Amino acid sequence: MLGRLREKAARCRTSTRWSDAMFPHIVEARYIAGHTVWLRFSDGAEGEVDLAQELHGPVFEPLRNLEAFRQFSVHPELRTLVWPNGADFAPEFLRSSLRVAA
Repeated sequence: MLGRLREKAARCRTSTRWSDAMFPHIVEARYIAGHTVWLRFSDGAEGEVDLAQELHGPVFEPLRNLEAFRQFSVHPELRTLVWPNGADFAPEFLRSSLRVAA
């Protein structure tokens, strides 16, 4: 009987409608200027995020160089901004930092 319970527990999925609703993810991103990007989230929210004040520490400091900063992409599984050097920001942080244009 325990084997059956363990088998069922192992069949969980990484993403469900509930988790997508609770944790919006990035569906589109565009470079604006400086260290500002425009983002659109799965919940429909969109706007700009200025990351200039967030680029501290060994992973983020290289992104102060605009050429390096502009090399971001949206990771297909993490669904957040990532850079070739391994830097990334949590989508929840980016969503909470969103400035919506008036």
